[in-house]
Amino acid sequence: MLKNTNIRRLSRSLTRHQKVAMAGVATLGAAALAFSAVPSNAETTTNEATVSTAKVEYGSDQIKDVKASVTDQLAGASLKAEAVKAKAAAEAKKKAAAAAAAKKKAAAEAAAKRKAEAARKAKEAASRSAQRAAIKPVAAKTYANNLDGWIRNALDIMQAKGIPGSYNGLYRNIMRESSGNPMAINDWDINAINGIPSKGLLQVIPPTFSAYHVAGTSWDIYNPVANITAAANYAADKYGSIDNVNSAY
Repeated sequence: MLKNTNIRRLSRSLTRHQKVAMAGVATLGAAALAFSAVPSNAETTTNEATVSTAKVEYGSDQIKDVKASVTDQLAGASLKAEAVKAKAAAEAKKKAAAAAAAKKKAAAEAAAKRKAEAARKAKEAASRSAQRAAIKPVAAKTYANNLDGWIRNALDIMQAKGIPGSYNGLYRNIMRESSGNPMAINDWDINAINGIPSKGLLQVIPPTFSAYHVAGTSWDIYNPVANITAAANYAADKYGSIDNVNSAY
């Protein structure tokens, strides 16, 4: 005889609540059968009266109530399963979103770190270049050993010391006073008579040279650059600039 495999498959698919409900229906049926089997001459413990032998039966409304209860339990179990499934799906989606956000954040942090590292290396490279440039010896400026070179050297010193004067103003006065001869000396004017003759390119007397000597230059009155800067310093004090001198001063 073939076994009823459909019943077993159905039994395995039922939930615990469904099985309990089915068991309740079966118990009610057994109770009904047992109650109907009581003999007609049985006696009660209360009034010892003869009980009717009429057969006890359950109404259709009671059976409907049981079926409805089972149906409700099955529907509730199905809804509960759907709710659990939906909750699990929501949690999985939430975890996936959190993982994606964490991954994106990690990527952004890594990119920022790489950018900062690149900036740091660039800054260090620039600093090293600046240091190399700073320690690189600067070639000293040189000047020709002639009137043009002497004037240009004197102008650079005058600019550093804040003494006014131009190339043309210096050149014009030098040519009038000494014709460009750094060893020139005046031995006939009043200064010479007084024993302090004018000397050098701009014909400066020794007391004036000493009073207006520019620091960093030679103390030799015949030194072209020292003579020019001292005379220009004196002219700036007395006339505002060597450019304003057009005759003996």
